Amino acid sequence: MDLLDYIEKGGVIVYILIFLNFIGFTIILWKFFTIPRKNSMLKKIKSKIDLTHLKTLEIQIEYEVKKLESGLTYIKNIASVAPLLGLLGTVYGVYKAFEEITQKGLGDPTIFSGGISIALITTIAGLIVAIPHLIAYNYFISVIDSIELKAKKEFLN
Repeated sequence: MDLLDYIEKGGVIVYILIFLNFIGFTIILWKFFTIPRKNSMLKKIKSKIDLTHLKTLEIQIEYEVKKLESGLTYIKNIASVAPLLGLLGTVYGVYKAFEEITQKGLGDPTIFSGGISIALITTIAGLIVAIPHLIAYNYFISVIDSIELKAKKEFLN
């Protein structure tokens, strides 16, 4: 059985997870290329702010940090929702298995194996999508926090 067979067996939920994965990884790639360049944020703040106005400086730092954080909510939501979609597929697969048992009895174990395979495939797909998104989200938050601390240390101390 190849990957496309697994995707087909997983059904609509796996297609939704693939779509979310595509969106999430697009944002992750965008962030990998844009956040490292944002260390130049310090230069940008210096050029915009008169250092005698600390309140304005704090507001400018917060504004720049919020710009860095844009898109991360999507990554976090995908990391949170993907396992739940996998669980939904699990419940649906077990439901299908019991429907088959109800209709055809327990004489042949292969009767309910299709529902169980749906359950397992969607669970695996949900975890495969969630894990890298959660790792990427935590990484980006850590990088942004360090940039923010660096900016505050340089300008506010």
